[in-house]
Amino acid sequence: MSLPVAFEEKMKVLLKEEYDDYIKCYDEKRLYGLRVNHNKISTEEFLKLAPFPLTPIPWIENGFYYDGESVQPAKHPYYFAGLYYLQEPSAMTPANRLPVSPGEKVLDVCAAPGGKATELGAKLCREGVLVSNDISSSRAKGLLKNLELFGIGNMLVLSEEPGKLENYFPEYFDKILIDAPCSGEGMFRKDKKMVKAWEEHGPEFFSKIQRGIITQAARMLKPGGMILYSTCTFDQLENEDTISYLLEEYPEFHVVPMKEYEGFSHGILKDGQREELKNTVRIFPHKMHGEGHYLALLQKGEAPAASLPPRRGLVTAKESLPAELAQFFEDVDWELDADRLDIHGERVYYMPEGLPALRGIRFLRTGLLLGELKKKRFEPSQALAMCLRKEEYRNCIDLSVTDTRVIRYLKGETLEVDELVDAKAKGWYLVCVDGYPLGFGKLTNGTLKNKYLPGWRWQSS
Repeated sequence: MSLPVAFEEKMKVLLKEEYDDYIKCYDEKRLYGLRVNHNKISTEEFLKLAPFPLTPIPWIENGFYYDGESVQPAKHPYYFAGLYYLQEPSAMTPANRLPVSPGEKVLDVCAAPGGKATELGAKLCREGVLVSNDISSSRAKGLLKNLELFGIGNMLVLSEEPGKLENYFPEYFDKILIDAPCSGEGMFRKDKKMVKAWEEHGPEFFSKIQRGIITQAARMLKPGGMILYSTCTFDQLENEDTISYLLEEYPEFHVVPMKEYEGFSHGILKDGQREELKNTVRIFPHKMHGEGHYLALLQKGEAPAASLPPRRGLVTAKESLPAELAQFFEDVDWELDADRLDIHGERVYYMPEGLPALRGIRFLRTGLLLGELKKKRFEPSQALAMCLRKEEYRNCIDLSVTDTRVIRYLKGETLEVDELVDAKAKGWYLVCVDGYPLGFGKLTNGTLKNKYLPGWRWQSS
């Protein structure tokens, strides 16, 4: 592989005697990773179901390598059930090393396509709120799909400049993840197009963007909260120098050591930089089975928190649920808080708790889309199906993964299921594969009319 001369010379200085080992890694095959969705299934239970060989990623508890040349995990029903996410192994590390607890308020600043946001959402265990933002509206659409596929309902999906977000969320978040735009040096082996992009926009270009994002995030973090900053590049200007800049601008921050792994390398210091930068982490592909990455975990010192503006305009309190919605939820083992409903025309959303006023911000999704209120009926959404668990819905059709009707359902076909239901049964049914929801169908006389979301349907290769 042909690398820019300037990049090679820089890496020789950075790696010294390790440079030859680093260059050899370009002759190795790229690695493929899969991360289990703990919002739906435990790692132990998934391994009992796993339809293809997996090898543990040793520093990621729910991460595994798979052979990307012999299997296609994205063409398996378990993928459509949201049981796992396909992600490069090193890229799993930032969300893994940010300590998120259920009920917290979490921000993923540059979130598309959702590899890190889905893990953060799973860690919240349906409590608190995940705000996922990406400045690109088209990329944010893919982010929304992945979050809904994962069954994350306590979320906001935004498409805004990070600088605008701080006007709405001053000292609001407990945890923030910044997977910053970068020159991509760590991905040269995986994606050769990154080399050309590096020649067009190098580290100097991205470092200015990174400094803006990390200082904006600092102002959105609660005192005592944590930021995980990451890049997929090797350049010190984008890595340690960005963290050093934050520490100078906001001395209330300090670097927090992360859970160690034998392949991790320490941060590299320049003269005059703080010793604590050694507690940041570098991932080199010649030392670990993954692409290049950099991570820094930072904590904000305690200080008086800014007051939040009153919440208004987004959620309308209701004395009771709409009759059609209440009737549908008689079959759902959930306790809905009517004060958290947000009804726009026919669409019904269920909002996370404790949001500030958010008028004027660009949304792709606010909360969980429960469905639509039609004439004297309620039609549940695909997102609701993915948030439900089989035991939470009274009427389920559970198919084995070997049943040909699973693929037919995912293709949008009508199914004959008379042997699986009572002869007089009718209404909305949750279709599952081996106990994990795929979507809804409408049952009449043993025939299931398919309600799987058209944009998600199985495409024949």
